[in-house]
Amino acid sequence: MSSDTTTDNYEAATAGASQEVASFETHKKGLVGHIHDTLHHNPSLVPLIVLVSAILIFGLTLGSKFFSPFAMTLILQQVQIVGVLAAAQSLVILTAGIDLSVGALAVLSSVIMGQFSFRYGVPPVMSVAIGLTIGTAIGALNGWLVSRVKLPPFIVTLGMWQIVLAANYLYSRNETIRAQDIEEQAAFLQLMGAKFQIGGATFTLGVLLMLGLILALAYALRSTAWGRHVYAVGDDPDAAELAGVNVHRTIMSVYMLVGFICALAGWVMIGRFGSISPSASTGMMGNIQSITAVVIGGISLFGGRGSILGAFFGALIVGVFELGLRMAGANPQWTFLLIGALIIAAVTVDQWIRKVSS
Repeated sequence: MSSDTTTDNYEAATAGASQEVASFETHKKGLVGHIHDTLHHNPSLVPLIVLVSAILIFGLTLGSKFFSPFAMTLILQQVQIVGVLAAAQSLVILTAGIDLSVGALAVLSSVIMGQFSFRYGVPPVMSVAIGLTIGTAIGALNGWLVSRVKLPPFIVTLGMWQIVLAANYLYSRNETIRAQDIEEQAAFLQLMGAKFQIGGATFTLGVLLMLGLILALAYALRSTAWGRHVYAVGDDPDAAELAGVNVHRTIMSVYMLVGFICALAGWVMIGRFGSISPSASTGMMGNIQSITAVVIGGISLFGGRGSILGAFFGALIVGVFELGLRMAGANPQWTFLLIGALIIAAVTVDQWIRKVSS
């Protein structure tokens, strides 16, 4: 047999095998494969489906009172603080870290803004700026300890949570600044609580700040080099460094931005509650609720994958369940049960996507 004949037979056999493999892989992908690809490329799709489903279920059950402009905007007002904190938490988790100090840092920032205005007589505008600066500085310290000292983010932020919590009470002398005093002497501190109406729906500046922040961060993460670096660091910091990403600078920028956003949450908190208290429940609950929103929102706790819009949807899901069950007269404990089930389901979906991807 000639060599030309042997070559022709080999090429024919391999071509047939290649076609069979290609057709097998296409067939194997099927419906499950398409669902996986869709969820992988659109991580915020699952929480969006859950959110829309919850709104429809409560709307059909409770009727027009749940679909009213008042109810819809009330949800936004209730989640505005958690939504801002969830935006901050999302950035850290995208880098495969976690921040347990976000809630306490928000409270400390609000205390600083109030104390500088009332104790030192600083103009409220400057007091807000000082609070934002100190929040950013604490975030920078967290970032330096994680990036340069190589301490685990969990340990760093757990320790910082305790430090900030103590600083709250020591610096404020455990005193609450009343809403009436703020309104009379430093009304600018309550600016984020200013309300206005659009088509029968009532909004606050704090809600607008939350929405603007979510959209700005979503754009930055999707369409800028910095955003791509954040995802790369969370996915594999060693590979990102080999690819030319400045890992230290990226982590520092994330934690500094997180500190700044937490301080913004403190300002929003003053507008929401009116008063300034070092014992505000946002301290501990803010940590839990922000992580809950991020997890339900489909952001992977292993870093490198997820959408900040998903975290926003996660915060709205919690708000919809809380308001819907309250309007239905159900026991509040059902909210915790449903949210817990959603957390487990969200992590299960994330693990499934990673398993199929590998």
